[in-house]
Amino acid sequence: MNSPKISVIVAAYNQEQFIGRCLRSLLHQTLPHDDYEIIVVDDGSSDNTSYALELFCDPFESVVKVLTNKKNLGLPASLNLAIRKASAPFIVRVDSDDFVNSNFLNFLYVYLESNSEVDAVACDYLLVGDEEDVIEQVNSSENPIACGILFRKSQLIEIGLYDETFLRHEERDLRLRFEKKYRINRLDIPLYRYRRHSNNITNDLEAMNHHEERLHSKHATT
Repeated sequence: MNSPKISVIVAAYNQEQFIGRCLRSLLHQTLPHDDYEIIVVDDGSSDNTSYALELFCDPFESVVKVLTNKKNLGLPASLNLAIRKASAPFIVRVDSDDFVNSNFLNFLYVYLESNSEVDAVACDYLLVGDEEDVIEQVNSSENPIACGILFRKSQLIEIGLYDETFLRHEERDLRLRFEKKYRINRLDIPLYRYRRHSNNITNDLEAMNHHEERLHSKHATT
């Protein structure tokens, strides 16, 4: 088997409702299975997430690898665990309640592989509802999200990966540090599907505000 070109990282905590849809979309890519791996971290889920993941872990199918945290460590710690375990030179994050277009990995890989001077690339996305109804198409440069960005693993390691103390806005902190040295280009094709629903982690306004203040304090310029 060839070494994978892309490692897809997925952190899941109590996502029995959506993780199957996420993984099915990742397994039905136009990029050959030998060219990518999917690393899922079950972050101490207390629902049926672990059972849902077992359905995708055929012993003869090595595309999906599951890492299980015995207790909940938080999103950034789980993402860092997956990145460190990744064996490919390129990393892309997909959230466990989202899903992607079948050309998602192929298009991002071709773009970055064909443009060696480019550090990372983010695709546009569709904002969808619970029933996967399209709410709007979004420009990933104007309204960036944590996912759908293909990074070079070496550069993520160089900047120190995710700050594990940011239990919210971890992606903004990472991006601010990344863009001090590197650039994220935009691929204006909506290949990612960002799901808006009542259980989004971003709905916890108190936690969001707390880490927003921490973010401004950490990155304040003098």
